[in-house]
Amino acid sequence: MNQNFYKLSQINSSSIGCGLLFILICLLLGSVGLGWVVNGFFIFLFLLFITPPLLLLGARWWIRRKLVEDQCPVCDYRFTGFDGVEIQCPSCGESLNVTQSGFQRITPPGTIDVEAVNVEVVEVSTPQLED
Repeated sequence: MNQNFYKLSQINSSSIGCGLLFILICLLLGSVGLGWVVNGFFIFLFLLFITPPLLLLGARWWIRRKLVEDQCPVCDYRFTGFDGVEIQCPSCGESLNVTQSGFQRITPPGTIDVEAVNVEVVEVSTPQLED
């Protein structure tokens, strides 16, 4: 007899099991309905292509709402900063607090802010002591 017949029947019986399992899964999905699979695929594609532009628009809206452009109250250098953040002026190094209305100096409590209008230097002669 043919000795390869036994090996051939083993290969066929294993492929029959895989084929039967595939057919049973197809019958199960067919009885439940395949509409949910198709709908899930379209929802996935919708989310895949629509979510990134929506995230980009949301980020642009948030940044525009938070960015404040103003002049430094000390040196009048114009720059931008985020609302609610403490920053330093890139020109003069003054510590500033950013609000929606603009930049405000951060001064320690009890400090009186004085602006010099006109400063004149006056030479005063001092008497010298002679020995």
